[in-house]
Amino acid sequence: LLMTMKIFVTRKLPDAVEARMASLFDCTFNQDDRPLGKFELIAAMQTHDVLVPTVTDRIDRTVITASSQTKLIASYGAGVDHIDFDAATKQGLTVTNTPDVLTEDTADMVIALILAVARRVVEGENLVRAGEWSGWSPTFMMGTRLRGKRLGIVGMGRIGTAVAQRAKAFGMRLHYHNRRRLPEEIEQELDVQWWDSLDQMLAHMHVISVNCPHTPATYHLLSSRRLKLCRQDAIIVNTARGEVIDEKALVESLRSNGIAGAGLDVFEHEPAISPKLLACTNAVLVPHIGSATLEAREEMGEMVLLNIRTWMDGHQPPNQVIATKF
Repeated sequence: LLMTMKIFVTRKLPDAVEARMASLFDCTFNQDDRPLGKFELIAAMQTHDVLVPTVTDRIDRTVITASSQTKLIASYGAGVDHIDFDAATKQGLTVTNTPDVLTEDTADMVIALILAVARRVVEGENLVRAGEWSGWSPTFMMGTRLRGKRLGIVGMGRIGTAVAQRAKAFGMRLHYHNRRRLPEEIEQELDVQWWDSLDQMLAHMHVISVNCPHTPATYHLLSSRRLKLCRQDAIIVNTARGEVIDEKALVESLRSNGIAGAGLDVFEHEPAISPKLLACTNAVLVPHIGSATLEAREEMGEMVLLNIRTWMDGHQPPNQVIATKF
């Protein structure tokens, strides 16, 4: 039964993951690792039982309504904003994702970006490589210390909590804004302060970490107006989704010294990046690699397999996305 199940995988996955999938199912792989177009996705869903897409695939209403064979979208990734969930539900499709396994690695990337911006690591590295460093000086490339600084976490889910745990070790003072306040015992354990007002929190933070999902409610959550509330010495880090920040407004803030710096792993129109953003020397930009560890990628693959096999057995997959998750 397993080998008769036709699986279409939209991007190149780690060799170990593809080998495991191929041993269980009749799989079609994308060996070129080229992002597929809308008509290619439709063709795949018309001839395969399961689609395994990634964040780069736009599974919109047109793609879903044109599909005739696919009954399960087993997404390889935690975010599901690339899938029209309402259309999938109306079509009777099950949608799964791979949460949890990305938490630790993404939280590590948040800290890496905070340190890189605060201590001007990339600026310094570029200077050394360009042969422009003339030697040590007491006032040369001064950054900022993390201990004692206020960190505001926007979205206190699994990743936000993991960021808080790491930042506490650096002696940062922890604050958060969330749709729902955490239970008091968790707040005490993490030593975090809740802000009901995002506006008020932003105005007081030295570092802001964006860790909420991209939904219609969080699109441009950090808008031009809100960015103007931030301190001039603030650092903004985004490892969630680019659409949560108004990127054009962020560039203006960086260029006008409205904020001190930014560390970005995601971009509003990725892989396209604004030339004006690329020109900002006070921004550290990395190519959406927050969860890019071998361990995470292989664990994601195992989770996709578990979701598929559980669904095939007629049970609810352990990571089925339901409306309340939005």
